[in-house]
Order: sequence, then C-alpha cells, then structure tokens
Amino acid sequence: MTDLKELENKSVFIMREVLNKFKNPAILWSIGKDSTTMLWLCKQAFFGKIPFPVIHIDTGYKFKEIYEFRDKYAKEWNLDLKIITNEEADKKGITPDKGKFECCNARKTEALKKYVEKNKIDALIVGIRRDEHGVRNKERYFSPRDKEFKWNIVEEKKNREEGDSPFNALQDVEFSGWDIFASDFGTETDHVRIHPILHWNEFEIWDYIEKENIPMVNLYLAKNNERYRSIGCECCCMPTKSKANTIKKIVKELKTTKDQERDGRAQDKESGNTMQKLRSLGYM
Repeated sequence: MTDLKELENKSVFIMREVLNKFKNPAILWSIGKDSTTMLWLCKQAFFGKIPFPVIHIDTGYKFKEIYEFRDKYAKEWNLDLKIITNEEADKKGITPDKGKFECCNARKTEALKKYVEKNKIDALIVGIRRDEHGVRNKERYFSPRDKEFKWNIVEEKKNREEGDSPFNALQDVEFSGWDIFASDFGTETDHVRIHPILHWNEFEIWDYIEKENIPMVNLYLAKNNERYRSIGCECCCMPTKSKANTIKKIVKELKTTKDQERDGRAQDKESGNTMQKLRSLGYM
C-alpha cells in the first residue's frame, strides 16, 4: 500500500522550500487533476492559504467545464489568479488545426515566457509527474532554466576527485532520504522549475483525491461509458472507454487498466521526439 502521508509530506516540504529559497515564485494551474491536487497540497503546506500567484495559461481552446471550475474555485480558495494569453498567436492565426506543435509552443510556452520575463518570476511550481510521460521521467525536483526556457546545465567543481569527471551537475544534487535539494544555480539561470509531485503516480493522485475529497472537473467522470483521463485543450483530448462515474470507481479502475494515461491526447504532440522538442523549448 502506498503511504499517501509520506508522499504528501515530501510535497509539502518542497513547497515550503520554494517560499524559503526564492523571492518571486508562482504556481501553474492547468485545472487538471495533478495541478489541482498540487494546489491542495500547497494549501496543506501553508495552513489553508496559497502564498503564490496562481497562473492559468489560457489557450482559448479549453473545455468550458475547465473555465467554469477555474472561476468557481479561484474565488472559493481566494487565489491570486493570473490568466495569461499570447495575443500574438491570435494575430498570426496560429491554431491547433494548423499544427499542434506550433500551437502549443505559441499559446502555452511563449505566453508563459512573456509573463515570466515581465514579472521577473524566479521560480515556477509545476504539477508534472515522472510516470506521466517518458520525457518527464528525466526531470528533477528543482530544474534550472535559462532565458530561452531551455534546461540550464550548471556544473560545479568537485572538492575531491570522484568517478570519471571532476564535475557535478547541480540539478542532480538531490540526496535521497535527506530532503536536501540544490536550489541556487547561479546567474546564468533565469528561473527554476519546481516539481513537488514528481514522485507521485496516477493511481496515488486519485487515491489522495478520494481520501481528501478534493474537487475535480467532472470531465474525469464517465458519461455514456466514456471519460477523460487527461484534460487540456478540447481539440487535443479524446475520451476513453470507462464506466467509472465516481472518484471511488476511478481508483478501482486504475488497479486493473492497461491503457496509458495520455492515450487520449493528440498523438502528433505526444510522440517522444515531439514532446522532447516541446520540453526543450519550455513546455511543461
């Protein structure tokens, strides 16, 4: 059995490290199950309040249920909500039907770049998990990015010779069991991505949602024997076959299903090479 309290404690610790180590952090909220759970964990870390601005990147193509959920809980949870868009994408006519890669990069990554630069954000809290996609399995809890949003490989000279190289990549300095993470990556780093739920998996997220009674967008619940396992832009998501019309049934379903979580996402965006390229440009 998974120890949900242990998972929670590690995420809470990382959230508190963000507040302790950075001057101007923000947290991303896609309104999906992972980022909503992350907000809940943030509330747990700070006694019911979220001390960071909450960013929602609005592509203009989200499900209406996502917008309704966002507005309801932004008010109920008293969030400092920042809704950001890339107006240039509209002016240039960049749409999903002209290419999912171009659309995601323009409407998500470029929109975020402009906001981070304008507001001098030094840390972005992101709700990704290692088990979600092969490319995301490469991430670390604290991941430095340069001004172009690319991974910033920062190295330091070792105090003593060890192994084949005298250098350590600072983003790899995570001491298992000690809750010690590198967070200062030098002046070449524009901002740091922080991933507080990196160690969770899909089943654990839903198990936690059920036990904590965390509200979720109803798109996840089966209707006419179909439900969404992964949500985002309506044009990029397809429902999967399911009879799980309650959270409890979703937890039960995940114990036996062999389908992949992101099978319902647009495959021209989900392929390893494309996702790798998107991630290298700053995509979540």
